[in-house]
Amino acid sequence: MSREMLINNLHGQECRIAIVDDGLLQELYIERSSSTSQVGNIYKGKITNIEPGIQAAFVDFGMGKNGFLHISDIHPQYFSKDRETAVESVGQKRPQHSRPPIQQFFRRGREVVVQLIKEGIGTKGPTLTTYLSIPGRMLVMMPGMGRLGVSRKIEDEEARAKARAMLAELKIPNDMGFIVRTAGMGTSKRELQRDLNYLLRLWKSVEHRIETSRAPAAIYQESDLVIRTIRDVYNSDIKRVICDTESDARKVREFVDVVMPRGGNVIEVYTGREGLFQDAGLEDEIESMYARRVELPSGGSLVIDQTEALVAIDINSGRMRDHANAEDTAFKTNLEAAVEIARQLRIRDLGGMIVIDFIDMNSEKNCHKVEKALKDAMKPDRAKSRVLRMNQFGLAAMTRQRMRPSLEQSIYRACEHCNGVGLVKSEQSQTIHVMRALQALCANEDVASIRIGLPETVSEAINNEQRQQLRELECSTGRTIAIQGRPDLGAGEAAIDYTDKRGNTIDWAEAVKRTSKGSRKKTISTINIEQLPADRDRPVQVGDSGGKADGPVQADMLSGDQLEKQSAGKKPRRRGRRGGRKRKPSDGKLAEMESAAEEAAEATPAEKETDQAPQASDDAEVVETEALATVESPVEAPQAAAKKSAKRKRSSRRRKTASKTNNPAEADAAEESHAAEVAAKSKKVKKTKKARKARRADSGQSADKAQPSEPAEKPESAGFQSAAEELADGWPLA
Repeated sequence: MSREMLINNLHGQECRIAIVDDGLLQELYIERSSSTSQVGNIYKGKITNIEPGIQAAFVDFGMGKNGFLHISDIHPQYFSKDRETAVESVGQKRPQHSRPPIQQFFRRGREVVVQLIKEGIGTKGPTLTTYLSIPGRMLVMMPGMGRLGVSRKIEDEEARAKARAMLAELKIPNDMGFIVRTAGMGTSKRELQRDLNYLLRLWKSVEHRIETSRAPAAIYQESDLVIRTIRDVYNSDIKRVICDTESDARKVREFVDVVMPRGGNVIEVYTGREGLFQDAGLEDEIESMYARRVELPSGGSLVIDQTEALVAIDINSGRMRDHANAEDTAFKTNLEAAVEIARQLRIRDLGGMIVIDFIDMNSEKNCHKVEKALKDAMKPDRAKSRVLRMNQFGLAAMTRQRMRPSLEQSIYRACEHCNGVGLVKSEQSQTIHVMRALQALCANEDVASIRIGLPETVSEAINNEQRQQLRELECSTGRTIAIQGRPDLGAGEAAIDYTDKRGNTIDWAEAVKRTSKGSRKKTISTINIEQLPADRDRPVQVGDSGGKADGPVQADMLSGDQLEKQSAGKKPRRRGRRGGRKRKPSDGKLAEMESAAEEAAEATPAEKETDQAPQASDDAEVVETEALATVESPVEAPQAAAKKSAKRKRSSRRRKTASKTNNPAEADAAEESHAAEVAAKSKKVKKTKKARKARRADSGQSADKAQPSEPAEKPESAGFQSAAEELADGWPLA
């Protein structure tokens, strides 16, 4: 494997360092002169605030935003009275429950020496610690610690024991702790002693600045990106170091000659014209690494979403399909994704909580292999990380040390139109928002005129589609409203201001902010619905009890109270048999007349010739008047025509019921119920007929006995009576 380090410096504005394995980007470090990293710097600060609820203090160390200092990052020398107990061993901090509360030993204004271990991200301030550490090439010095240690990245126990034995032979002060770095493995005792002496001289100068400086002040500052990277990353695996400027090449050569004399011959200077990263094929990869989607070699893809709380990574199989075995497809895609995820975390410098959604696999063995592949891929990473096991949903959670904001947050800024969300309001939504703002402004008595600046597309939509509403609002409130398009406004933006009655121009957004601070909720003005004036022109809708409608009001639309009020509010209308306006019968009455017509059509000729009694019904009196007013006598219609008409009306009634209920089953049930009612009424009518025939027969016999002579001629009105009696033979009359 050919491992190279490429250093690109753009005229002191930006420095980029890439670590490449066989042409594939593995690590990327970017630092700009305007945003130089402060991690590792030591400051003398002053406590400005103490928060007992979270057991933390905020420190002013001269960087504008105060730093966060938790009680777990406070060295025992600040709260232990005994000097012996104030010294801790390397890697063995005192637990938090054995520390006194922070408010007992810290007071506002106290000076404290701190080191910045994490830069501020978003709204969070930098994180500080009082456990100081100054790195060298092969050793890390930790003042106030009383033990020697070895880097955790060295996993070989034999090598760790050998490094401890060599470190114990060095001349080390009692109140100093040292850790052997990975670069110190395999070096001689002389080289370790030289690095130790350099760190001790550096610490003496730091102590002098601490004693002579007033807080807040910078005490120790890390080297630039080139020297830091050579010190922390450079090792024997890197075959070449290529710089595109002569000054950087000389700087690297001088540092390597001091800490690693035998490695100076690998430094080279780029002499091309297009650019070092361009010739190495890294520019396109660097530009694409900020994309949300990352393609995998086999056709799958990763989708990376970063939030303030965590990083979510989703794995899609994409074009990688093996219809013969879905388990193998998921396993191969997950293996590729595990290696690529570790690389993306390094080059994007993503940290914090990371949740990975792998493709579901049924085999436990395959799940363990994917977990192992992810852990192995994270081992070369310099940042501390921890990978948890995959759960039953295929989710794997891990953490990675976050030292500074990610490269994406460092290079890009949030969009001023969408505030980094990636979405803006549609034209319709913005139109509705403006109309609501106008309603609120017009309700203010101090407003005289309103001016609204909008994007041209939104202003055209409002002026065209909402013109009537704007005119009505101006007429009802007496305000002047002006809406104009402004090309300088982006999507989702609006500039609203108004002029009060004193002639002052006021920005509406600022006025809302001022009035909303400390304001209470207003009392909502309401009236009872019964106090509303009746709207007789509005059609009847579901739940209404008033108004006009073309169709009948269904009974299930109205509650019991509404029906009582509706019936109580109606005045009874008196109509005579011969006078008044003739109206079309209602559906209920028409149904009664249809059933009577069916019975009359099915009656025998003998029954038609006899004086039949009218059919009885619950609404007999009303049906009598409606029958005489609107329908011809069914006796005069042929029997076949009456049956056909009855069948056609039954079908029409069923269609009406189905359209009202939207359910054919309910229509059939209603038809059966109606047929049962007609049969019951027919049975009752037949019984009544028999009784009336008997009574008429008795009265006829008695009349014949009393008047045996022939009856006199009937008057002219008798024709109407006979017609009524004829109608009564086949129509339900009371």
